[in-house]
Amino acid sequence: MSASLGIIRSRTRKYGAVMALVVLSGCGGGLAEEPLDSMTAQQIFERGEAQVERGNPDDAAFTFGEIERLYPYSEFAQRALIMQAYSYHRDGDYENSRASAQRFLDFYPAEDDAPYAAYLLALSYYDQIDDVGRDQGLTFQALQALRAVIERYPDSDYARSSILKFDLAFDHLAAKEMEIGRYYLKRGHYAAAANRFRTVVEDFQTTVHTPEALHRLVESYLSIGLVDEAQSAGAILGHNYRSTEWYESSYALLNGQGLPAEVSGDNWLASIYRQVLRGEWL
Repeated sequence: MSASLGIIRSRTRKYGAVMALVVLSGCGGGLAEEPLDSMTAQQIFERGEAQVERGNPDDAAFTFGEIERLYPYSEFAQRALIMQAYSYHRDGDYENSRASAQRFLDFYPAEDDAPYAAYLLALSYYDQIDDVGRDQGLTFQALQALRAVIERYPDSDYARSSILKFDLAFDHLAAKEMEIGRYYLKRGHYAAAANRFRTVVEDFQTTVHTPEALHRLVESYLSIGLVDEAQSAGAILGHNYRSTEWYESSYALLNGQGLPAEVSGDNWLASIYRQVLRGEWL
C-alpha cells in the first residue's frame, strides 16, 4: 500500500470498523457482492479500500463515487471524493483524477486533505510529462499546479515533494529549448538556434543546461559573425563553469580565431556579466 493511501486510511479510522466485504448468496448458489445501494456509507467506503488494495483502482473509483451519490451529505462523502481522485490517478486516468481533486478543493478548501487534493491535481499533470520531443503544455500546467501546492500549503507533507518535482519539470522545459536549439544549429539556422539558447540562459539559468547553452551561443554567434557576443558568452562560461567541458570547447573555438574569452562590446551577454557576475548595475 502506498504512503499516500496509508495517510488517508489512518485519517479515516476514526469513522470506524474493520474492513470486510459483505456477500450474499446469489440465485445460482454462488457468491455475489451486496448491492451498493443496500450498504451503509462506511461499508461502501471499506469496499472501495479493499478494491484499491486488491489492485482494482478503476472499480474503486466507481465505488467511492457511489458514496457521493447515495450519501452526499455524509462524512464519508468527503473522504470518498479524495479517495476517488487517488484511485483514478493510480489507474492512470489522469483527467478524471484531476476532476475529482478539483471538486474536492472546490467543496472542501479548508479541510485537512486539501493539500493532498492539490498535490494529486499537480501529479495529474506531472505524471503525463513525456519525453522532450513532445508538446510541453502539460509541463507548464504541472509547474503552475506544483507552485500552487508550494505557495498555499508550505508546511504540508507535500510541499517538499512538490519543490523537487517543480525543479525537475523546470529542467524539462530547458531541455526542450536545448533540443530545438541543437536542431537549428545542426541545420545551419544559427540565429534561430541562438534565440533558443538565449532563452535557456535568461529564463532557465538555474538548470543543468546553462553551461552547454552558453557554449552553443559561442558556436552560433561565431558562425554569424557576432564576435562580441561569442566572447561574452565565453567569459560567462569561464567565470562560472571553468572546469566544464563546455568551457574547454568554447575556449578552443575562440582561441582558434585569436579571440579571448572576455566581455566585449555592449550586448545582452555583456550586461548579464556586468550586472550579475560583477554587480555593476548602473
